Amino acid sequence: MDTSHAKKNPVRQGVLDDVVGYHVARARVTTQAMFLRHVGQPLELRPVDYSLLMLLDANTRLTPKQLAQALALSAPNLTIMLDRMQERGLIERIRSETDRRSQHVLLSSAGRALTDQALARTPAMEADLDGALSRAERAMLIELLDKVARHQVGAAD
Repeated sequence: MDTSHAKKNPVRQGVLDDVVGYHVARARVTTQAMFLRHVGQPLELRPVDYSLLMLLDANTRLTPKQLAQALALSAPNLTIMLDRMQERGLIERIRSETDRRSQHVLLSSAGRALTDQALARTPAMEADLDGALSRAERAMLIELLDKVARHQVGAAD
């Protein structure tokens, strides 16, 4: 397979040229660096923290189960994350008014302020890819990555 990647990199990739996970991992290195430069380091956020804040911003309040599903995290890992975010004063957990066994997670005022800062930094982070992708390519990439993320191994399409 003769790809533009092969032309720019003298190291032959062999079977890796056709391994989707390899290319996703390589792209993650680039996007992770962009995230850290624009959002992660200045605001002391990990990508998963940023994602949680953005989900709460878009949905006002969610249950831990909804957050775990949206973030593809196990319940124990989400609990650890929520504990850490609550210790930072970024979220609040409130009991459901209709089901006392359930709780909702929402942004605190400090969480709202940090979310607003992260939102303000997001366009500059995304602009780092402007030279690499056209608008159509960007939309297609997001659509394809979403399709891969939603795919369940062993499930029929």
